[in-house]
Formats: sequence, C-alpha cells, structure tokens
Amino acid sequence: MFKCSVCGFISNETDAPDVCPKCGAPKEKFVALSEEAAEKIDRACFTNSLHMELAGLMDQVAALCEEGIEDELDPGCVAVFTKGLDAAEIVKACVMAEIEVHVNKSKWG
Repeated sequence: MFKCSVCGFISNETDAPDVCPKCGAPKEKFVALSEEAAEKIDRACFTNSLHMELAGLMDQVAALCEEGIEDELDPGCVAVFTKGLDAAEIVKACVMAEIEVHVNKSKWG
C-alpha cells in the first residue's frame, strides 16, 4: 500500500500510481506503508464495513419501531416500540462515534 503525503489517499496497488487520483500529486509524493500500517487499514476496512452494516440495520429497526408507534395498538406495544427506537438510535450513534475513533487513529477504509 502507498499513501499520498499530500492528501492521504491510499493506493492498494503494488506500486504507487503515477498521479494521485484524489489530488493529482505526482508519484514522488507517495510513501510506502509499513506492513503493520497496511494490516491496520485492511482490518479497519473489514470492521468499518461491519459497523456500517450495523448502522443500516439500526435504520431498519428504527423504521419498524416508528411504524409500531404509529400503529398505536395499545400503550404496551407503543412502549416496546419506543424503547426499540431509542435503542436503535443509541447503537447507531455508538457506531458512528467508533468510526470517528478509527479515522482519528488512521484506521480508515
């Protein structure tokens, strides 16, 4: 992996690109990443994809709970759907916060 020292673009190729696809910097501005740094990025790509899938599922849970709240069958049902909606919002917020932690630690992807 190679990282553009100008904009941070990561190339997963065996050689640095001639020109950075993001900012247009020349090949000389790319630095080879250590195996450790490359592994961190690969692992973060996998984990971040799981986080995004979880966030998407929480959107589905929230939509389902909103339908249940709108249906308003009885107070007990509304209470369950309200708790589910609150929980989905909390989990999604936690996911987004964890992705921000990854970005701040250069664990992106």
